[in-house]
Amino acid sequence: MRSTPDDFRVEELPGFEPSGSGEHLLLTIEKRGMNTAFAAKRIAAWARVPEMAVSYAGLKDRHAVTRQRFSVHLPKKIAPDIAALDCEELRVLEHTWHSRKLPRGALAGNRFVLVLRAVSGDRDAIEQRLQAIAARGVPNYFGEQRFGRAGDNVAQALAMFGGRRVRREERTLLLSAARSELFNRVLAARVEAGNWDSALEGEVWSLDGSRSVFGPEPFTEELAARLAAFDIHPSGPLWGRGELRSRADAAELETRALDGEEAIALRRGLEAAGLEQERRSLRLRPLDIAWQWRDDASLELSFALPPGTYATVVLAELGAVSSSVPA
Repeated sequence: MRSTPDDFRVEELPGFEPSGSGEHLLLTIEKRGMNTAFAAKRIAAWARVPEMAVSYAGLKDRHAVTRQRFSVHLPKKIAPDIAALDCEELRVLEHTWHSRKLPRGALAGNRFVLVLRAVSGDRDAIEQRLQAIAARGVPNYFGEQRFGRAGDNVAQALAMFGGRRVRREERTLLLSAARSELFNRVLAARVEAGNWDSALEGEVWSLDGSRSVFGPEPFTEELAARLAAFDIHPSGPLWGRGELRSRADAAELETRALDGEEAIALRRGLEAAGLEQERRSLRLRPLDIAWQWRDDASLELSFALPPGTYATVVLAELGAVSSSVPA
């Protein structure tokens, strides 16, 4: 994948309608081969404001064509020349005013259009796998992006927990990587056991499209129907202080998956950092998934995902996928 940026297209799905008035200029930007932080710096320089005056809802890949929103705080309500911001790598699609800055996470999700090239394998088998993904969903792993360019964020987190000093922004990334590693270990254990999308005794349930959870409680026909309808999902721990919310078989599996010297060190480090126990869905269902063959060896996929989930984990369910450019 990613033979060119056009092979990996991401469109942010907005989480709200702009108010049309206020002192925050809301920009919808299309950028090519440019990460979100660099785009924010360019916008700040264009608007002649500090970088902290520019906000965005989520981070987007560099090696892609992406559409996302940015907001710029302009108390005098005077917008610079919009055309002056356009360049080969970045262009403004829409602009309007809004009453508040754009906070992190203020998006409904992301829509992806991906082209896989040099595809090998039986076409019927590939399409059967895609149909299974549409019907069953996929394990909701944290993607490789969480673990750093060289995949060493967990090792760096362990070093930080051991006393190495890091910058505040790096600390946040390393805490996230440590939490993600532990969650992925629990999910991998449930995938191996074949119950990542079914109920265990003592299950904590995650509401679809929400961070809300409930349970444990007895598994009833009503819960079984909600599970089958993708209204609820089994959940796994995002580690922090406090007791596991799960009980019985679910808690036993989670505890066993997070045993061992490294996992214990990660757990203790997250607890010492002050994070609290939270939960995350173990199951991810791509929405509106569709595909078409461009030729015998090129497959185009499109689907939408909720915030905080990864297109790469969907692709991983198809088989081995390699990137043509650095991650």
